[in-house]
Amino acid sequence: MIQRIIIVFLFCLLPLPVMAAASVAQPDVSAGEARVREAVSGYILQKTAHLGLEIRIKRLNINGNATLPEGPLDFDVIAPQQWEGWGSANLAVVVRQNGRVVLNAPVQVEVEALTDMVVALRQLDYGDVISGTDVTVQKRDIASVAGRYTRDPGEIVGRRVRTSIKANAAVRTDQVEKVPIIKSGQMVTIVAENAVMKITVTGRARSAGAEGDIITVQNLSSLKDIPARVINATTVQVGF
Repeated sequence: MIQRIIIVFLFCLLPLPVMAAASVAQPDVSAGEARVREAVSGYILQKTAHLGLEIRIKRLNINGNATLPEGPLDFDVIAPQQWEGWGSANLAVVVRQNGRVVLNAPVQVEVEALTDMVVALRQLDYGDVISGTDVTVQKRDIASVAGRYTRDPGEIVGRRVRTSIKANAAVRTDQVEKVPIIKSGQMVTIVAENAVMKITVTGRARSAGAEGDIITVQNLSSLKDIPARVINATTVQVGF
């Protein structure tokens, strides 16, 4: 009786091969998540490769269980049609094996895309005319300016501020405007010319405009309002 009890006790101490085999067959969830992340990262880098940006994925959240079976898999990353590859977006990763969907996982991403852009060195208030010492070029995330930016200080310097811009903030192109050199009501010289003839008459500006702008002017001889292009602070040109 004592020998039988000892044999049973020793048998209980032995590992169970059936349980060990079942443990090995369990899918690796962390490996599945890693492959999904790799697919999304590759998709983003490919989508933004032609933009000349420094890309950094700040957030990548996979909703649900990303367990994947063993064997060859096909990954398809689906993004909103209007998404440019930066900023926040809701994606989907569809994984197929032999044509059968084995995973359809929603993924939230936030992508930082750095590029050179004009940045204010001081607070710029409404009506300020920007000088070369007011701005510099630094790297910023284009998502912070909704894609409206410029790398060229020449497109900003000499422009007038339309809305206040904080120091150290990127200057959006819609925050500035050209400085008018002709005021509404001002007397101007209207020029019409072609290869063989040039005519000048006196007119009155009906609206303000910067160099190159099309404004309305009144021909004081005919009292007709006509469109004209601003040439300088005293002259506009009309088609002939």
